[in-house]
Amino acid sequence: MALFFDADWFDQRLRVLGLGRASIGAVLHISDDAVEDLFKDQRELKPLEVATLAALLAVSATELAKRAGVGTVPEEAPPAGPFEERMEAVELAMLRLEERMNRIEDLLARAVDTTRALRADLAVGGD
Repeated sequence: MALFFDADWFDQRLRVLGLGRASIGAVLHISDDAVEDLFKDQRELKPLEVATLAALLAVSATELAKRAGVGTVPEEAPPAGPFEERMEAVELAMLRLEERMNRIEDLLARAVDTTRALRADLAVGGD
């Protein structure tokens, strides 16, 4: 269990970057419920997740580990790199999030089409 997850700090970093909590789920490949567990301090970040989120939020792994309540910085966490490298990670996260949103929009459009077809069938059958 994490020592203390600073949800306000994470929300602020996300806002500064124009992101939301869904971005965390997208880059970590975890559900919205798992993200909420992080913010409620009911799930601790794994070492690779610390490194990944540090890149997403453009902060050092040390800073992120401190804010996430992780006792130690993982060995495999790379030091904060140049701004361009961190932006590549953010761009990749945004691409994954965009792909996820596109899939959701496609599913929604299909659901709307199905609903319309069912209504049309009911209207024809009801006459």
